[in-house]
Amino acid sequence: MSTTDTLPIPLTNHDATVGIIGMGDMGRLYARKISEAGWKVTACDRPDKFEALKAEFQGSSITVLENGHLVSRCSDYIIYSVEAENIDAVVKLYGPSTKMGAIVGGQTSCKAPEIAAFEKHLPQDVEIVSCHSLHGPKVDSRGQPLVIISHRASASSTALITRILSCFASKTVYLSALEHDRITADTQAVTHAAFLSMGTAWHANAQFPWEVERYNAGGVENVKINIMMRIYSNKWHVYAGLAILNPAARDQIRAYAESVTELFKLMISHKTEEFRQRILKGREAVFGGRKREVLLRDDILDQYSLSARLPNGQRRPNSHLSLLAMVDCWWKLGIVPYEHMICETPLFRLWLGVVEYIYSDVTLLEECIRTAMEDDTFRMDDLEFTFAARGWSDAVSFGDFEGYRKRFEKVQTYFAPRVAEATRLGNEMIAKIFEKTREEGASNEDAKGDSSL
Repeated sequence: MSTTDTLPIPLTNHDATVGIIGMGDMGRLYARKISEAGWKVTACDRPDKFEALKAEFQGSSITVLENGHLVSRCSDYIIYSVEAENIDAVVKLYGPSTKMGAIVGGQTSCKAPEIAAFEKHLPQDVEIVSCHSLHGPKVDSRGQPLVIISHRASASSTALITRILSCFASKTVYLSALEHDRITADTQAVTHAAFLSMGTAWHANAQFPWEVERYNAGGVENVKINIMMRIYSNKWHVYAGLAILNPAARDQIRAYAESVTELFKLMISHKTEEFRQRILKGREAVFGGRKREVLLRDDILDQYSLSARLPNGQRRPNSHLSLLAMVDCWWKLGIVPYEHMICETPLFRLWLGVVEYIYSDVTLLEECIRTAMEDDTFRMDDLEFTFAARGWSDAVSFGDFEGYRKRFEKVQTYFAPRVAEATRLGNEMIAKIFEKTREEGASNEDAKGDSSL
């Protein structure tokens, strides 16, 4: 595993042609970024989308072709940007047409099926260098992790792909396919499951949480609501492929559902001391004496609410079952999330920051424990959240893409009227928090410098 901060490199040789097979949101992002950097780009989607795609990019420097055979025949580096569950079928169809000596890669979130498809269907003279941008299509790529996987390639070919992708100005991380899947499971799988379950629970209770008084308290509640809405603003397959096709992700999502269930049973049984000891053991295992690294402050988070009503400055106690179960799950699986910050996504970084926010404040953590044991205000929400976590785990364990899609789109439709506003607020919130984090980091470095004089 290695990493380097990649800045845009002045390139004088743009003779290589880059082909994009699959022009969804990420395919479009890659095509535009690479084309703007001066490389020749060819692209395609399904044949039935050819005319619409051609009209969309008419007059641009991106050449739209009718199918993947044509893209594969003329491109020196071909990127498959398709859903993970479809990668085998698409590579089987277009792989044999790959230009002799070309380099092929994929942009899927789960590399095991992708690499298997490449090894099975690509000619032996073709090199394999895959990648994965660990952010969504609407997130600024600068400084975000970009994984490059040199699976079957020379050093010079890997260097070429690094040069091509330098236009993203991302933090380049070099991993194997196996390392990639393990780390993305650790940093994304349970995070997604938690927010998917929140949305499902609020939908089951027929709630728009920003309209419910107990959630109209700013701070952590704003983070939870905005990120939940952000996830449901995307396409279902973005999360389904990572969860269902990655064995490590399946195990973690099942463990999270078990943690949610076991903690909820302790809550309704009023087993206060057993509950407290379990929470404190998780705290020690995951955080130990670590200082909080991600800056989250109520005065910042309060600004980003979907509610028309302003917070009254009084924090409403909450059991925060979703957060407590996250640490419990990490503890049971032996996961220390800080070990994988090299591949952090914006959502994971923010989610870890929220968890730290609760666990670094002993008074606030005790308030969660006391609320879980004594206060029924959130009990119905916690019940539905428990059902939801188990339901998502079942869909993943059964490998049920269709069931996953239906569950996702049902909730997505419910929240659709406020998605645009929530996405805007979420983007602003993430940018502001990360800006403050960088400022805090710089301030700390200055303080260290002063103390050393």
